[in-house]
Amino acid sequence: MERETEKYRIEFMSKELEISRSSYYAWHSRPKGRLWNENMYLSQRIRSIYEQKKQRYGSPRITAELRSEGFSCSRNRVARLMRKQGITARARKRFRVLTNSNHKLAVAENLVEMQFNPEKANSLWTTDITYIRTREGWLYLAVVLDLWSRSVISWRADRNMDENLVIKPLEKAIRDRQPGGELILHSDRGSQYASQRLRQILKENNITQSMSSKGNCYDNAPVESFFSTLKRELIYRESYKTREEAKQSLFQYIEVFYNRQRRHSSLGYISPMQFENLNKITPN
Repeated sequence: MERETEKYRIEFMSKELEISRSSYYAWHSRPKGRLWNENMYLSQRIRSIYEQKKQRYGSPRITAELRSEGFSCSRNRVARLMRKQGITARARKRFRVLTNSNHKLAVAENLVEMQFNPEKANSLWTTDITYIRTREGWLYLAVVLDLWSRSVISWRADRNMDENLVIKPLEKAIRDRQPGGELILHSDRGSQYASQRLRQILKENNITQSMSSKGNCYDNAPVESFFSTLKRELIYRESYKTREEAKQSLFQYIEVFYNRQRRHSSLGYISPMQFENLNKITPN
């Protein structure tokens, strides 16, 4: 009844629920218990975190955020308080993959075989391309992830989906990370990743190339998962007028939020940069 007082009169609700007004007022005047007060404060913090993270967090990440603030609360309790407020993270949407494997260029063997948990930095990178709609036309995005920390170590957005779209971020990742040991770069069989120029860059930097099996989207699941998260938490919420506006939005999401703030489930609900800093990896 208390939650509905802005919509209905106490007299009306009392009659419909067959509860006397005196009983309601007696209950309302009693001091609230400790649990009630805790839930009220937690609900306020949940709403604040939810809005602060731009409605991107569900109960697991909000729980992790609360625990980092010193609250002792279960995920079930947080989920229940979220339901009472009618708040939820956005559901995933399916999107098309842009792989063009209908070419006669050389393809590499699948060396990863869905083993996506390397034990050290700069031992397994994965890369892929997706697309973003703007009113000017499509904007194509290529990313390079280090699967050790799930960090987006390099990315490029461009109006053209050619080999430069994937080569430029790869070159930047090599400059910034300076990998010195054995490193595998895993991708799909798209023509951009099979180009002679890209293969030459890999050879010059002692990087071994690996490609997904034909027609198996799960062979590059981590980067597909990143794109799914990006689309759900950012792209599907926006309507970009220009490609430049979309690029600025991508920068804020990837560099400011995803790498440095967003809690990653496979990292124990800390961000990729926190994980790298805790493990003494400090990219340029």
